[in-house]
Amino acid sequence: MKSPLLSLPGAVPAEGADEGVAAHYGDLFREQRALADGTGFVDLSHRGVVTVSGADRLSWLHLLLTQHVSELPAGEATEALVLSAHGHIEHALYLVDDGDTVWAHVEPGTQDALIAYLESMKFFYQVEVADRTADFAVLHLPAGSIAEVPDGAVVRETAYGRDVFLPRADLESYAEKAGPPAGILAHEALRVERHHPRLGFETDHRTIPHELGLIGSAVHLQKGCYRGQETVARVQNLGKPPRRLVFLHLDGSEVHLPPHGTEIRLADEDPDGRKVGFITTSVRHYELGPVALALVKRNVPVDARLMAGDTAAAQETVVEP
Repeated sequence: MKSPLLSLPGAVPAEGADEGVAAHYGDLFREQRALADGTGFVDLSHRGVVTVSGADRLSWLHLLLTQHVSELPAGEATEALVLSAHGHIEHALYLVDDGDTVWAHVEPGTQDALIAYLESMKFFYQVEVADRTADFAVLHLPAGSIAEVPDGAVVRETAYGRDVFLPRADLESYAEKAGPPAGILAHEALRVERHHPRLGFETDHRTIPHELGLIGSAVHLQKGCYRGQETVARVQNLGKPPRRLVFLHLDGSEVHLPPHGTEIRLADEDPDGRKVGFITTSVRHYELGPVALALVKRNVPVDARLMAGDTAAAQETVVEP
């Protein structure tokens, strides 16, 4: 779904998973600084929007999601996962309940599979699941923004900003009032800075929540059964995850950033030595320079010097080994 905001001056279309919105509007670092200062907005209208309404919506979702949502107060933001039977991450939902309906935005293109799963689990519960992507768009306002939100709009407010669910028909007119636009690359740079994993970037077909530090933020350990809970409990109580998320400072002399999937090895080993991980997201940050998130094997020493392809990398611990 192509955003109408791609017609704004300087807009350069994003590619890959974020196709449909702007990668940037001509000045990546200026856009990052603006967001960090609490001004402007990010067009996230390519993300899927799913709603769940009905009297049983919270108690029903509580049975399916990793998060404790049975008593979720209206207006309180949370995030949750859907896991496979083996505990692998399948979906990530960013939720808020408005008192009548749960609103969630999800990764672009994942809403159909999510809705198919939710529909298969309805049984006799009083719930209605709907794909609202065609009617509503998500727009992000950074923390500290004083931009006014239209009356009646659903807002998901977190420590790093507000996600506003806007009618698509109002997206252009609201953008004119919300301040200077920032592209998805600026949004991604700040996401990497705060070590926040993203489905499809920091995850693959075998990722479990512990590897990404999602216990607590997206996975509640004191709640009833849900699919994949056995794996979560077993790893939490008896073991360690096989991999861990790290934050990397990349060699700033390199012209090109190592792309997603770039193999990581120990710098002190032979160049053809064993692979110990891979780059998940790499960005250019306005203050930190080139940085990345990566998944590495749990037993990689926290002080080990790493190579991401041909790029030297120094690691910071995100998930403890």
